Amino acid sequence: MKYAKAKQGRTYLVKFENNDDFIKEIKGFIKKEKIKCAFFIFLGAVVKAKMAAGPKKAVIPPVANMISVKDGWEVFGTGSVFLNKKGEPQVHIHGNFGKGEKSKMGCVRADAKIFNVIEAMVTEITGVKAFKDIDPANGLNMMQIK
Repeated sequence: MKYAKAKQGRTYLVKFENNDDFIKEIKGFIKKEKIKCAFFIFLGAVVKAKMAAGPKKAVIPPVANMISVKDGWEVFGTGSVFLNKKGEPQVHIHGNFGKGEKSKMGCVRADAKIFNVIEAMVTEITGVKAFKDIDPANGLNMMQIK
């Protein structure tokens, strides 16, 4: 385990609107506000989304088990943001999706198109040196703490 003490910075309330691309918009917001590190929670609905729902097998490096939702699903989730070495935001989003009596959970990877609204609370983390980079041990883009 590795850890570092950090401080809470700015906090934002963000409303994403119908047909927005959630991943594109959250990255754009992070760039606009010059946020280097943050976590967020969100709730709302998506028209569609593609996600990884665990690995196909528990081996390193893992191969993602890709699933999707379409035609409108409720969603509640959380995410983290770190910059990579090039200064680009790396967003890691996990969501719980529900429709009727069906439920799915996964790491949101693509095509997260908003249905009606997603409301998010974004909290900046300061006072720590953390970034995302490829971890040579597993080949994944992972948080690194200096």
